Amino acid sequence: MSLQQDVMAAMKTAMKEKDQVALEALRAVKSAILLAQTSTGSKAELSEEEELKMLQKLVKQRKDSAAIYMEQNREDLAKPELDQAEVISQFLPEAMSEADIEKVVEQTIADVGANGMKDMGKVMGIVNKALAGRADGKTIATIVKAKLMA
Repeated sequence: MSLQQDVMAAMKTAMKEKDQVALEALRAVKSAILLAQTSTGSKAELSEEEELKMLQKLVKQRKDSAAIYMEQNREDLAKPELDQAEVISQFLPEAMSEADIEKVVEQTIADVGANGMKDMGKVMGIVNKALAGRADGKTIATIVKAKLMA
């Protein structure tokens, strides 16, 4: 089943349960899907990679907004953002642990023969492609930087 069909099914459930937070998050996902489809000029289905990137972007936006609200002591505004991020996250594949990410980074560094920070871009490109949708870019960058500096 495609992401769009999954979102529509979840929206129906949220409407029946009168879950406003989930409904708002799912509408944002549906809107993002439609925008992505129409931006290409055709109603073509999005690739799985494009869907993952879009979902990650939506989750990141909500987490960033929540962090800003928390800095300003506005927990009342941060909570809905975090709740929405959680609803959207259910459509993402399960995230990898830092230990698993470290193993992939170490293997990539060995394969590429990277030594030093000058090779960070090369390593990041390969690791990001390999772990698309399963790991956060910031986490990957932190681990790559630590491994290359060691």
